[in-house]
Amino acid sequence: MRLKVPRPAHELANPVEQENWKKKLAQTQEEVSKKYPGSEVEIWAMDEHRLGLKPILRRIWVPLGEQPITNVYWRYQWLWLYGFVHPQSGETYYWILPHVNVELFNQVLADFAREFQLGQDKHIILTLDRAGWHTSKDLEIPAGLHLEYLPSYSPELQPAERLWPLVNEPIVNRSFDQLEDLEEVLYQRCKVLLEQQSLIRAITYYHWWPVSPC
Repeated sequence: MRLKVPRPAHELANPVEQENWKKKLAQTQEEVSKKYPGSEVEIWAMDEHRLGLKPILRRIWVPLGEQPITNVYWRYQWLWLYGFVHPQSGETYYWILPHVNVELFNQVLADFAREFQLGQDKHIILTLDRAGWHTSKDLEIPAGLHLEYLPSYSPELQPAERLWPLVNEPIVNRSFDQLEDLEEVLYQRCKVLLEQQSLIRAITYYHWWPVSPC
């Protein structure tokens, strides 16, 4: 046994719908594979993480009887990290942007499709939540990309959420003078995480996640 903080679950979440979605994800993979025989088919996940000049405070080890202190300067300025993860391999991909909206999300999807050469020979099923910019009628979905939306109130099914504690590691208990300073630290951190595929796989590859054919 070990001590763990429970993962909050929304009271409106539907366990039956969640279980059905897990089965549907595997079915979608099978359907795409049949529709495009001979093509590579992978299942990825993506989410956005808001970070800013409001410090993130986290517990640290200190000698018994001492009170840790960190300097903070509370300011409400933000940027967003768009994170993609392939749980089966632990491969990741990131964008750092000032906002979340449909226009930026279209750019991110287009870049993602180019980076991983999506098209007739490679397809990716991308799981994501139902945020407005994810479901907008103005969304432009590149060829080879198939969006699979999570059930409502079900962030615990999102592997990409597991990236954020790792991303936060170098910025906790710190204050930054401006967003550019924070962005540089995040950029360097994302470069490190790109190389830590075994670690990423260990925390994002859920036991029920469908296995893509090699």
